[in-house]
Amino acid sequence: MELWHDRILILDFGSQYTQLIARRIREAQVYSQILPCTTSLTTILAHRPKGLVLSGGPASVYDKKAPKIQAQLLDEGIPILGICYGMQLVTNLLGGEVARASQREYGRADLILDDASDLFKGVADGASCPVWMSHGDRIERMPKGFRAIAHTGNSPVAAMKSVGGARRIYCLQFHPEVAHTPNGVKILRNFVYDICGCKPTWTMSSYVDTAVGQIRDQVGKDQVICALSGGVDSSVAAALAHRAVGKQLTCVFIDNGLLRKGEGEQVQKTFASHLKLNLRFLDSTAQFLAGLRNVTDPERKRKIIGRLFIRNFEAEAKRQGTVKFLVQGTLYPDVIESVSFKGPSATIKTHHNVGGLPTKMKFRLIEPLRELFKDEVRVLGKELGLPDEIIWRQPFPGPGLAIRVLGPVTSERLAMLREAEAVVDQEIRQAGLYREIWQAFAVLLPIKTVGVMGDQRTYEHVIAIRAVTSVDGMTADWAKLPNEVLGRMSSRIINEVRGVNRVVYDLSSKPPGTIEWE
Repeated sequence: MELWHDRILILDFGSQYTQLIARRIREAQVYSQILPCTTSLTTILAHRPKGLVLSGGPASVYDKKAPKIQAQLLDEGIPILGICYGMQLVTNLLGGEVARASQREYGRADLILDDASDLFKGVADGASCPVWMSHGDRIERMPKGFRAIAHTGNSPVAAMKSVGGARRIYCLQFHPEVAHTPNGVKILRNFVYDICGCKPTWTMSSYVDTAVGQIRDQVGKDQVICALSGGVDSSVAAALAHRAVGKQLTCVFIDNGLLRKGEGEQVQKTFASHLKLNLRFLDSTAQFLAGLRNVTDPERKRKIIGRLFIRNFEAEAKRQGTVKFLVQGTLYPDVIESVSFKGPSATIKTHHNVGGLPTKMKFRLIEPLRELFKDEVRVLGKELGLPDEIIWRQPFPGPGLAIRVLGPVTSERLAMLREAEAVVDQEIRQAGLYREIWQAFAVLLPIKTVGVMGDQRTYEHVIAIRAVTSVDGMTADWAKLPNEVLGRMSSRIINEVRGVNRVVYDLSSKPPGTIEWE
C-alpha cells in the first residue's frame, strides 16, 4: 500500500526484536516498514525514507556469510540508526574495528552518557540509565569521523555518532526497542522526530481515508467479494471495503466444519442483522473434511484449506457473475511470518491467507490491513464503528480447529475439541480475563492416556489448554491464570467432554514456541 506519510525503513538482519522496532516507531505515529537486509540500494532509495534503522542480528560481521548492505548507503545523507549488529556492521564497513568482547553482555547494563544531546536528549535525569544488552562482539576502534556518546563498564563504545561531513549516523550497542530499556522509546522518538524530522501523521483515521481511496481506485465499478470469518481481521477488512465500495461488496462466510461452537450463527446475526452487510453463507463442511481426510502434516492442512477456500469463493463469484476482486484480512505479522523478511532467517510457518493460497487463482487480492499490526486493526475497527464484541474478539486462525486437532481431522475429534474450546472460553469470560489475554484455547493432542473414571480403567484423549499474553502476536508469554480457573476448566472438560480423561496446561512462550501448536 503506497502511503504519503513520512517513512522509516528498518533493514532486518535477523533480530528477534525487529518487529518491536517497527511497532515502537508506529506507536510514535510514524509509518515504519521492515525490509530484508538484502534489499537493493535502488529499492531502498525508491521508498524515499526519512530515516533508516539497521536491526540487530545473530551473526558476527566476521562470519563468512555475514549479512551486509551496500556501503554506499551510508553516504546517501539519510539519517541512520544502527542497533547492535547494525552498529558493528557500520563500524566494519567504514574501517573501524570490531572484536570479540572479553566479557559478553546479555541482559541489563548501566549506560553512562557521555553526550546527552540529540539522540539522548531528555533520556535520563542523571548521568546513567539501565539498558538491555545482547551481544558478544564490541567496538574496539571507531571508524574515522565518529565519537563515543555513551559507554558501559564492559563496552567503551556503547553508543557513537558521526561528526562532521554529510553522514548522519548514530549507533547503539544496546536494544532501545525492548521494554527492559526504560528510556528506549524516548531514544527512538528523538531519532524519528528530531534527527529524521518525521511528523506524527500515521493514525488510523488517516489510514481509513487512504485505504478507502485506494480500494476505490483499484476496484472501479467491479464487484468484490470478501472472505469473512467473523474474526477481528476479516471483520475490519469487510467494514473498510464496504465503506469504500458499498453495494459492490458481497461478504462470503464459509462454514468449513472447522469453526468454534455456535460461530456460524453468531456471524450471521452480527453481520447480516447488525451491520447490514450483504452476506452469503455457505456450508462446505463435507468438502473440507473430505479434503483433510488422513492428513496429519500441518503445512499440508494449511495448503489444502487455503486452496478449498479459494475454490469456494471462485464458485460463488461465478454464481454472482463476474467478480474480479477478493478482500482478505491479512495482517503484517502474517506477512512477516510467511515470507522471510528477515534476510538470512527462515520462514516460521505458512499462513493460509498468505503462503497457503494457490499460485493460480482467478481473483486479484485486496488486502487493506496488510501493513498493520493487530492492535492497529482494533483501533481501525473502532474508527469504522464496529461493536466491541467484534473488535476485542480473540484471534482465531484461518485454518480453524484443523490446526488445533493435532493429527488426523475427523468430525468426531472436531466435536470433542469444540466442546473443550467452549469450556475454556466460558471460564475465561466468567473470570473477567477475556480482554487481558491475547488468546486462550484448547488443543486436542494425538495421544491417549490411562485414567480411572467410576472405578474403571480408561484410555482416552488429552486436551492441552493454551493461554498467552501479547501485544501483537509476534512475541507472547504464557498467561499466569489463577489456579482456581485452571481447576474449573480441567474439571469441566473431563466431566463434560466425552472421550477426555486428562487436561494439561502449556507453559511455553513465543519464542521459542509459536502461539498455535501447528
